[in-house]
Amino acid sequence: MEINTLKRTTKTLYQISRTIVSGKYLEEILNLIVNVTAEMMGSRICSIMLLDEIKQELMIKSTQSLSDEYRTKPNIKVGQSISGKAVQDKKPIVVTDVTKEPGYMYPQIARKEGLCLLLSVPMIVKERVIGVINSYTLKEHQFSEEEIAVLESIANQAAVAIENAKLMEETLASREALEARKLIERAKGILMKKYRMTEEEAYKSIHRKSMDSRKPMKEVAEAIILTLDTK
Repeated sequence: MEINTLKRTTKTLYQISRTIVSGKYLEEILNLIVNVTAEMMGSRICSIMLLDEIKQELMIKSTQSLSDEYRTKPNIKVGQSISGKAVQDKKPIVVTDVTKEPGYMYPQIARKEGLCLLLSVPMIVKERVIGVINSYTLKEHQFSEEEIAVLESIANQAAVAIENAKLMEETLASREALEARKLIERAKGILMKKYRMTEEEAYKSIHRKSMDSRKPMKEVAEAIILTLDTK
């Protein structure tokens, strides 16, 4: 591997590794990954598609492409098109010219964007595929085994960063849900004591105020606590 390529690779892997412990939200991490990967690989378009494990579909979650047509192209099923096959087979796929590839689903978009070569690499963490990184170039190019290995390293490190970000967001959501439940329970107790309501009546009262005001039940509960709690 050339010295300059090695330096760029090391820099890219370092930038992605920092996101693993950065505490950044998923969207920020995805945007960072596609941008540093595009720079590293010399991509015309780089995109990350994440797998919906229930629907078994891949959807574009981040790309540095400015094309609305590319950004909004339909989801693809696992096994469909090039990215879907890369996920299904759990291995990289190289297509030298997507506009001439029978299995590629969107040749018209590729022609409009001037895309040619595609390297599609699955993102794998703990032997589980969570998505795929796609790198498109404007010209035909013969990827070396080293270049493919570099994008595999990026993809797998990105997979760890993405899974960590998802876990962090799920943890925050769980904490917020728990906090909301505690506030609603406290507000119910206040209504039950002050107005001699049953637990069901108190809950319905909070829910009704939430619907009428178009505010979350947590906010309604906080207002009840602030105005009626005499402790």
